[in-house]
Amino acid sequence: MTPRVLLDAAAVPADRGALSRYVEGLVAALDSAGADLAVACQRADVERYKRLAPSARVLSGPPSITNRAARLNWEQTSVPVLAKQVGAQVIHAPYYSIPLRPGMPTVVTVHDVTWFTDPDQHGAVKAAFFRSATRTSVRHATRVVVPSKATREELVRVLSADPTRIDVAYHGVDQGLFHRPGEHEVKRVADRLGLHGQPYIAFLGGMEPRKNVPNLIRGFARAVGGFAEAPALVLAGAVRDEGVEEAVSEVAATVRVVRPGYLSFADLPGFLGGALAVAFPSREEGFGLPVLEAMACGAPVLTTHRTSLPEVGGEAVAYTEPDADSIAAALSELLNSPMRRERLASAGLDRAREFTWEASAEAHLVCYQRALE
Repeated sequence: MTPRVLLDAAAVPADRGALSRYVEGLVAALDSAGADLAVACQRADVERYKRLAPSARVLSGPPSITNRAARLNWEQTSVPVLAKQVGAQVIHAPYYSIPLRPGMPTVVTVHDVTWFTDPDQHGAVKAAFFRSATRTSVRHATRVVVPSKATREELVRVLSADPTRIDVAYHGVDQGLFHRPGEHEVKRVADRLGLHGQPYIAFLGGMEPRKNVPNLIRGFARAVGGFAEAPALVLAGAVRDEGVEEAVSEVAATVRVVRPGYLSFADLPGFLGGALAVAFPSREEGFGLPVLEAMACGAPVLTTHRTSLPEVGGEAVAYTEPDADSIAAALSELLNSPMRRERLASAGLDRAREFTWEASAEAHLVCYQRALE
């Protein structure tokens, strides 16, 4: 008999980035697995979680928790009360921070430790907050969930965390949403991006410094410098790194860099699967969900052999060092070898099938049971 769990999804941002895809995939898979589940969330998300988990009890927080300070206060004072009201036996906080007086076992998800290992890649205030939240949660939570063995090893190394209290639960990929696209899907997205048949290299993700987008831009420019008809580089996602603007200003006017911002979920298979390759040269990841999603869309992927990324890509992706020259050499090799791109695309599809939300939910259920015991 699995314990009744209250999952606090109130911290999930509205941008539907990697955190929201983790929580949504997990909640749906837990519900399908018959978990005894309640979900606390922001008022605007109630109907979404009801659709994802029809058997779960979905609880709305007050309107004020759209503000971070109010949400953190609500987390400490009201989440334990809600947990008791629904008869929960375990609270799962899927985003770094937990109630300090929960009155029951707690599970926290720590997604990465870049706040400690590479603090200069984050704003000072943000990094300080997440370092404090992570230290506190790792110290006080009954169990800790991480998305990779690399993140577990880093937690042990950086915070001297007890490895016997850390459970690895890989993320999954929604094979219905992330699939090999048909020609019409590829054309629709390419036309919407203004490419109209021009081939392209794709990037998907937040453009904070550790994602290494400036070096991707510089490496791409060097790789396509000799092409008579060069492909474009399309950077999809939020632009937060000032270095991106600087890198774009450095490249020749003949090098095309397209920045469409966020794409809709319906566009992602066509965007990823229609690319010559998907480049994700991140310096450090807790998991690397864009790599998995690109493989599921049948794209050849180039990433770095850093932290968790080899756990995701295995031998089904191409690797590069994160500097611009290495990225240029790796992209050149891929662009000049259609057969290698085809082999990587096929291998990536096969590997992506190994990562399911069902398996992730099973690992979380084991963690909840261990927390209760």
